[in-house]
Amino acid sequence: MESYLNDNFGDVKPKNSSEEALQRWRKLCWVVKNRKRRFRFTANLSKRFEAEAIRRSNQEKFRVAVLVSQAALQFIHGLRLSSEYKVPEEVKAAGFEICADEAGSIVDGRDVKKLKIHGGIEGITDKLSSSVNDGISTSESLLNRRKEIYGINKFTESPARGFWVFVWEALQDTTLMILAVCAFVSLAVGIIMEGWPKGAQDGIGIVASILLVVFVTATSDYRQSLQFKDLDKEKKKITVQVTRNGYRQKISIYDLLPGDIVHLNIGDQVPADGLFLSGFSVCINESSLTGESEPVNVSDLNPFLLSGTKVQDGSCKMLVTTVGMRTQWGKLMATLSEGGDDETPLQVKLNGVATIIGKIGLFFAVVTFSVLVQGLFSRKLQEGSQWTWSGDDAMELVEFFAIAVTIVVVAVPEGLPLAVTLSLAFAMKKMMNDKALVRHLAACETMGSATTICSDKTGTLTTNHMTVVKACICGKIKEVKNSTDTSDFSFDVPDSAIAILLESIFNNTGGEVVKNENGKIEILGSPTETAILEFGLSLGGDFHKERQVSKLVKVEPFNSIKKRMGVVLQLPDGGYRAHCKGASEIILAACDKFVDKNGEVVPLDEDSIRHLNDTIEKFANEALRTLCLAYVDIHDEFLVGSPIPIDGYTCIGIVGIKDPVRPGVRESVAICRAAGITVRMVTGDNINTAKAIARECGILTDGIAIEGPEFREMSEEKLLDIIPKIQVMARSSPMDKHTLVKQLRTTFEEVVSVTGDGTNDAPALHEADIGLAMGIAGTEVAKESADVIILDDNFSTIVTVAKWGRSVYINIQKFVQFQLTVNVVALIVNFTSACLTGNAPLTAVQLLWVNMIMDTLGALALATEPPNDELMKRPPVGRKGNFITNVMWRNITGQSIYQFVVIWLLQTRGKTAFHIDGPDSDLILNTLIFNSFVFFQVFNEISSRDMERINVFEGILKNYVFIAVLTCTTIFQIIIVEFLGTYANTSPLSLKLWFVSVFLGVLGMPIGAAIKMIPVGSV
Repeated sequence: MESYLNDNFGDVKPKNSSEEALQRWRKLCWVVKNRKRRFRFTANLSKRFEAEAIRRSNQEKFRVAVLVSQAALQFIHGLRLSSEYKVPEEVKAAGFEICADEAGSIVDGRDVKKLKIHGGIEGITDKLSSSVNDGISTSESLLNRRKEIYGINKFTESPARGFWVFVWEALQDTTLMILAVCAFVSLAVGIIMEGWPKGAQDGIGIVASILLVVFVTATSDYRQSLQFKDLDKEKKKITVQVTRNGYRQKISIYDLLPGDIVHLNIGDQVPADGLFLSGFSVCINESSLTGESEPVNVSDLNPFLLSGTKVQDGSCKMLVTTVGMRTQWGKLMATLSEGGDDETPLQVKLNGVATIIGKIGLFFAVVTFSVLVQGLFSRKLQEGSQWTWSGDDAMELVEFFAIAVTIVVVAVPEGLPLAVTLSLAFAMKKMMNDKALVRHLAACETMGSATTICSDKTGTLTTNHMTVVKACICGKIKEVKNSTDTSDFSFDVPDSAIAILLESIFNNTGGEVVKNENGKIEILGSPTETAILEFGLSLGGDFHKERQVSKLVKVEPFNSIKKRMGVVLQLPDGGYRAHCKGASEIILAACDKFVDKNGEVVPLDEDSIRHLNDTIEKFANEALRTLCLAYVDIHDEFLVGSPIPIDGYTCIGIVGIKDPVRPGVRESVAICRAAGITVRMVTGDNINTAKAIARECGILTDGIAIEGPEFREMSEEKLLDIIPKIQVMARSSPMDKHTLVKQLRTTFEEVVSVTGDGTNDAPALHEADIGLAMGIAGTEVAKESADVIILDDNFSTIVTVAKWGRSVYINIQKFVQFQLTVNVVALIVNFTSACLTGNAPLTAVQLLWVNMIMDTLGALALATEPPNDELMKRPPVGRKGNFITNVMWRNITGQSIYQFVVIWLLQTRGKTAFHIDGPDSDLILNTLIFNSFVFFQVFNEISSRDMERINVFEGILKNYVFIAVLTCTTIFQIIIVEFLGTYANTSPLSLKLWFVSVFLGVLGMPIGAAIKMIPVGSV
């Protein structure tokens, strides 16, 4: 079976599967009772194709519209005066001077002319009752007025499907429809022959069973849809930094309003349509909106920013002009109808299993029906009544047909792929509580097979709470005690050196020092920037004074490839000076001078270079991140378009930043190692820092540490030899990470999980089997490329994700083992009985109840089992592991043989053994068989909690769902047997026969334990 599954259903990958592969496997699933239900939570490929066509059309229309509107509007505005625009009265009354449509048309049409007519960006800001420096007022009444005039920043969503929609979809099951027809015929014939209500009992029994199946199915699916809707809301939660009432603050993207001043950085998503206020080197990727792959430079000359686009480089402030459905992104989204997630490999494989068993079941159903009909004809031939047919004969034929159809209902295990969805939905909800947001279903499943984790250092293995603890200024090394309130730290260095250091710290930064609403100093920016700024404040520096002394002319934000950032200042005397900071050895290599102990600039000689390199190595060996700060005076006129100098710098100093290892990381790495998962550190930091942290975390043991530049220069043969040994890669670029991940996946067939937080990590996140983005430090671009978002940026959470992934995989295996056992026994019992005795001991109503036990209720019980620590003490499944293992086949075969033998003995020897006689003896015996069969499944469900261990009761009381399912199954079984005999073809049983039924079910557990002791291969 496994080879058939791999050949026909194995080409669907966890990520980026071709539509051809997705279409192909669906065509193979022709034995599908309810296509709407089976494929509900997977991608609608026709809708996806339609959506892509609409997107392409809209992108083309948008490009044409921009060009046409620019030309037309320029012509029209050339003819009219600014006074022609009239402010609507309701807008005036609300305190604004421009309506939503007019503000939106400026950005929509990229209309520079209209922007000038309204007084430029300052004019638009005033008309929106906002301030470039202070933003909008947060007075509740003013915010409400703003919402009334301009709308809110939300897109219209299709309404959630109600419960009755799921009921209707559950009714679309082909076999249930056929059974409904059988029930109708049974009702009609029964009432004609025997009158009401006696003649209607069989038909009502089938109808009641169908309704029970439909409502339980619909309830389960409805709850799943609510879970997915909640998770979808979590995915869309984005916070943005705005200035309101003069204070920087974070708000939800949904609370954004026209007039808001938004601060954007590299990797951010533009949250609304708006105008560029100020910034440097801003490049916007508009491909999601316009289809253009080339980034667009945004500046004073082209100040238009569009919602849904991404900041590829630079940072800026923007004025929001349009929100929600009035934005170009909102209009585009309104026309699209996305088709959902791609199916996961496990769903595809289980669809294959369902298809194989469905075909077998269809064959058995046809043969069973044929044998039963032949038996009826044979009996009538013996009686000589083959030409006279009564209503009883018609009822018998209907019952035979209903049994055959119900065999198909039981045989086609549509619950298999749906159990994956149920288990994944359950796991995703629980993982949210554990600080992991799953964006793609397949990731949760694939993470259970992970063999390698390529982890960042900063913020994942470490706390990301950074402080400068050592500094080397003017060649002197000092320990640093930071304080933002005092300036008691003193270096034995000249004032001139301190002055140039503070100029560098406060101007060459992506952070900011502000006062919050309580009047306290607050530092905004990345943890590294925060540490450096805090260091500057401890030296007695004043952020705002330093920024006012010189004019910022050019900014090159930090780049993970160059590993540096730089600025150019225009000094008060009219001269220009460039400052840069970054990876110590890279910046030091660009220096030819340094500030000595007297505060004088002197050439770097060999001794000085050796001293500084030794300092870098000393700091790094103490697990400190090192940054070098340097400057160069530019003697010629500096043009804004010119690049920042790359050499000729003067070294100001080197700082050592402490970023402590997170508590519990060492233990988590040890858990991974025990679970057969290799943890590799991939960082941009200095190799000595990386090695020190890796040793502290337990990552670097007997493997090697390598630097990115050395790695990328290696030949293919050398890479093949060295990659399995790599435990640390330092000074790596995003492409180094991408190469490592690709080689591990393709050449070594590892299942790779990789973490990332920056925009440049997107290729590696996309390439990996499981991309993990950081929820705190991660950019929106990284999050969008990831499969799972680690909300607390903690490595321990990654281990939790792996544990849940394994739990999902094992739970589905348990459920498959349980369901296949029921399938095999139900099929063989009814088939052999029909062949040998001419009747089926399990009726249509009883088979429907059994189907619900093994399908919906079984999935709820076994597919929602929480993970345990034992899961992380076994090796991962790996890329080529068989899903249905030898252990599962052993358990299925053993339990099936036991159940079949007992049922066959009951059928042939039951009356004699338990003294069952009288006119109802056949009915009582069949009830005993049915009751025993159900209790076989109840106790086999308990045995299936662990496929290998004898003790299956461990943790059972913690799984409330499992206990509830067992309790409900038992109670319903008692009701069906004791009180619904008329409709379910059962008879009340004596206490003795109840004891026999339960005892035979319980006996299956020690037999199951004995079966588990039979040695088999693990494959």
